Amino acid sequence: MQLIEKQKLRFNYGLTESQIQRLFREAKRDKAPTGEKLLELLERRLDNAVFRAGFAPTAVAARQLVRHKHVLLNGRSVNIPSIRVRPGDRIALTEKGRKIPVALESLAEPALSRPEWLSFDEAACAATVTRTPSADEVPFPVEVQHVVEYYAVRL
Repeated sequence: MQLIEKQKLRFNYGLTESQIQRLFREAKRDKAPTGEKLLELLERRLDNAVFRAGFAPTAVAARQLVRHKHVLLNGRSVNIPSIRVRPGDRIALTEKGRKIPVALESLAEPALSRPEWLSFDEAACAATVTRTPSADEVPFPVEVQHVVEYYAVRL
C-alpha cells in the first residue's frame, strides 16, 4: 500500500524518484505535519500550477510548456518547472504560448476545475496565486500517511 500511494504521487505530479525524495526531506524538516507539507510543496510547483490553472491538458504538457519558455511568472519568462509559486505570483502564457493549439483547447475546456487557491483572469489569460494550497485540495485521493511511512523507513 505504501509503495502504491508513493507511486500515485510520483505519476500524478510527473516526478522522478529523486525529486520526490528531495521534497520529502524538505517536508520532514518543516514544523508542519510531514504529509501535509509534502502535498503543499507538490501543489506549489510551477508546472502543477500551470496545469491546475488550465493552461495545459496534463501535468506533462504543463511541464513542457514551462521548459520551452511559454510561461511567464510575474512577467518574466521561466523554464524551470520546479519553481515554487507563492501567494501573489502571477502566471501567464507568452504571446507565442497562447497560440499553441493544445493550450487553446485546454483553456477552453480545462481537464480539472480550477482550485480555490488560484484566481483566473479570462481577459488577461493569467492566473494569480491567492494563497498557499492546502493538503485537502489535491485533485485525486491519496493516503499521504502511507507515503510518509514508506520514506520514514528508507530515508
